[in-house]
Amino acid sequence: MSDFRDYYDVSKFRPQHVKMLELINDLGPKFAERAAKHDKEASFPTQNYNELRDAGFLRLVIPEEFGGMGFSLGEYATIGAEIGKYCGASALTFNMHTSSTMWLRFMYEMPNLTDAERTAFARMREIQFPKVVNDGAIFSQPISEGGANWTSEPIKTNCRRVEGGWVINGFKKFASLAGNCDYYSIVCTEHFEGKDPAHEDTMDFAVHKDTKGLSIVGDWDPIGMRGTVSRDLVLKDVFVSEDDLMMPAGVFGKTLSQWPHMMATLTPAYMGVAQSAYDFTVEYLRGETPGLPPIDRRIYPTKRAAVGRMFQRLTEMRTLWTTAFFEARAFPSKAEVMRVYAAQYAVMEGVQELAALAIRTCGGQSMLKSLPLERIYRDSRCGALMLPYTTEIMEDYLSMMTLYDMDDVDQVTSDTASARVSMWRPAS
Repeated sequence: MSDFRDYYDVSKFRPQHVKMLELINDLGPKFAERAAKHDKEASFPTQNYNELRDAGFLRLVIPEEFGGMGFSLGEYATIGAEIGKYCGASALTFNMHTSSTMWLRFMYEMPNLTDAERTAFARMREIQFPKVVNDGAIFSQPISEGGANWTSEPIKTNCRRVEGGWVINGFKKFASLAGNCDYYSIVCTEHFEGKDPAHEDTMDFAVHKDTKGLSIVGDWDPIGMRGTVSRDLVLKDVFVSEDDLMMPAGVFGKTLSQWPHMMATLTPAYMGVAQSAYDFTVEYLRGETPGLPPIDRRIYPTKRAAVGRMFQRLTEMRTLWTTAFFEARAFPSKAEVMRVYAAQYAVMEGVQELAALAIRTCGGQSMLKSLPLERIYRDSRCGALMLPYTTEIMEDYLSMMTLYDMDDVDQVTSDTASARVSMWRPAS
């Protein structure tokens, strides 16, 4: 397996960042060993999470004043990719946990919050961050609901005010870490009598796994990323209070389009999967795959050429992706936004291309389930369809931003329901 120094210039990284990358390289081989079992059983990688917790990774982006590490979005992305290099499902679920704390971190720092919003938000951080830092809690972040794109319409799961708090009712599809986390970060829309549901009424609550009215339903038997255990959640009259809030009302919609890099954080897992496809191919052709005869296949010029193409594609992807994430910030420029949209597209499409080319290059034996490439290939197919930034949505966003002035975007008609609610807009 390659070392992160093979593709990052670590002279530009903080010592703490390098230390955590080194820790993943220490833990990673065990993650890779366990990956086959979790894929076969569609079971959650609990031991991986125990080790990530013990090493401090659960508090990676939490501000230092709360006992976290205060990592930037770019630093987090490289960590997630290293985890994905060893186990794609662990990296993808790690993102769900980290994104919950990331919103508390970065949305709070948005310059467009009012004083009242910031004051309310500060209290929520004082309640939620210690759950991770002191108690080692794991968060899940189920948002998708099946059917309607949640970036197009207000989220269907709803809450209504009652005495002492709110009652939530709704359904969440693909709830990663289902049954294996401590809290679910439930994004929902507050409903009011005589008013249509609206994005500005979006709320976010930390719902404890044992809360009455919360249930996990359905089977989990997907083609790939099986270790994420992304079963469905049903919320029926789930009571939550002020102490369960994770952001003030309306902040989600207010910041969604102005922090676009936070919506692209599924890519680290797939950047890691792409690296693993390349690493396996090199190892296989050199005759160094554990459990197989040491046959040197480098003598074939067609295979050498294919690996050269894989390296070129991987380097192209990583260079764009790394640039986009290390320049991540609130209220980015149009050029920065287009780079992160292009990076999202490049990774989610490129990982599939690399995995397919790896199989073609290594040959029929690589399709055996006893080897990791077959799993890597299946995992690679899952990224392009994951909201909010599916490949189709990225194609739409990039096509609009290249051909139209931003003032004209909302006047362009669409044959289908538009997902442009979450699309970046210039700051006013």
